[in-house]
Amino acid sequence: MGEPRPPSDGVTTAARGRRPAAAGGLGLGAAVALVMGNVVGTGIFLLPASLAAFGTVSLVSMVLVTAGAIAMAIVFGRLGGRIPAAGGPYAYAREAFGEFAGFWIAWSFWLTAWIGNAAIAVAWVGYVQYLAHGLFGLNWGSTLGAILIGLTGLWIPAVVNLAGVRNAAAFQVVTTILKFTPLLFVAIVGLFFVHQDNYPPFNASGGGWVSAVSLAGAVTLFIYSGVESAAIAADRVKDPVRTIGRASVIGVLACAVMYILSTVAVMGTVPQEELVGSTAPFAAALDHMFGGTGGGLLMAACAVVSGIGALNGWTLLVAEMPLAAAKDGLFPPAFSVVSRRGAPLTGILAGTVLTSLMLLVGYASANAFDTIVLLASFTTVIPYFFSAAAQLFWLVTRERRIERGRLARDLAVAVLALLFSFWMAYGSGPPAVLGGTLMLLVGVPVYIWLKARHGEYGPRDVRRAEGISEK
Repeated sequence: MGEPRPPSDGVTTAARGRRPAAAGGLGLGAAVALVMGNVVGTGIFLLPASLAAFGTVSLVSMVLVTAGAIAMAIVFGRLGGRIPAAGGPYAYAREAFGEFAGFWIAWSFWLTAWIGNAAIAVAWVGYVQYLAHGLFGLNWGSTLGAILIGLTGLWIPAVVNLAGVRNAAAFQVVTTILKFTPLLFVAIVGLFFVHQDNYPPFNASGGGWVSAVSLAGAVTLFIYSGVESAAIAADRVKDPVRTIGRASVIGVLACAVMYILSTVAVMGTVPQEELVGSTAPFAAALDHMFGGTGGGLLMAACAVVSGIGALNGWTLLVAEMPLAAAKDGLFPPAFSVVSRRGAPLTGILAGTVLTSLMLLVGYASANAFDTIVLLASFTTVIPYFFSAAAQLFWLVTRERRIERGRLARDLAVAVLALLFSFWMAYGSGPPAVLGGTLMLLVGVPVYIWLKARHGEYGPRDVRRAEGISEK
């Protein structure tokens, strides 16, 4: 277990020296709303169509990914209580494995945030088009029309976040409430309209079922992206030691129940051949349940609100981790610029610009949503893997006063989260792994530039231990 360490108050050195949460920060309700708002984006509104192509084997994937997401939520809660520092996975990796690991995780999550925003925008566009056609007879189905709609959806949340964290938090609570009601309606009422013949075959992928489970799992992972939201915004959270863990677990459990029930309901109400090609599967489900298009239009409107809420939350997160890393000198200093309203200006603007470019790249591919989602899933699991590894590392190398039963439980959860992350990296598929790895490697020269800028050679903790002066 290593040498005994002096008793600790549970807050490590990585958490000290950071600014406390400002008055009026995120309480439990707002933190849960942040987690749920980021987890429940427009991804779930398009997911049944993507999963229908794999068959009902994708429901097995959902159960497995849900178990992994809950394990990750528990891990983030434990780590957030021990290291209540801004940046979440960045702070955990830096504390456990050193500054380069911390930088790489910050870089990976930053990639995930703006790439994932592009996927949210693509799903959001489909419902905007459905709503515009149904209400006004407008046909915005062209690629150019989709791009313009998507760009609009990206820049509205950017403006909201630039107005300050309080406005962003209030906006998040409102949009979370508005989008949950119709999703719960489909998840519960839709079960009474299910027809067995509508379900696809167990494995419709054309390959082995193990491969289908892995690939469907990687697509499903995207709808759980955001479980780390409260941990990343830790220094904006009230009482982070208690709030982060509770908000993460509550948020994921609520989303998991709704995800599984709603996917079962949509698959059972819409025939597979129609569902696979649908850009608005929940709207199609309501149309089949009640006939006509009124229900579908209502669902499309809710999906539009949901997408804006998710983009709002992720626009905040796309700036928060670079902000924390920049304050530590491990991200370009421009990302530490904060407005008088507390908004991280560079992070918001740079993230939105890059997301806009990713949106253009996505629409140049055959399947914009799946292409972006798989890439985002791969970059997502890198911070997840290192966070689970940090928790495991801490449990097996540091003594602490803890009941043996709780230690065994924490070890089991950490190992499950680690294996889950590894499986999701594999399930992302060769193109996503290749593209994501290349994008991660681009960060290495950035790290070198940052070290050169500070006149440093080697990690700072090693330099201090060896008595090397810093410029």
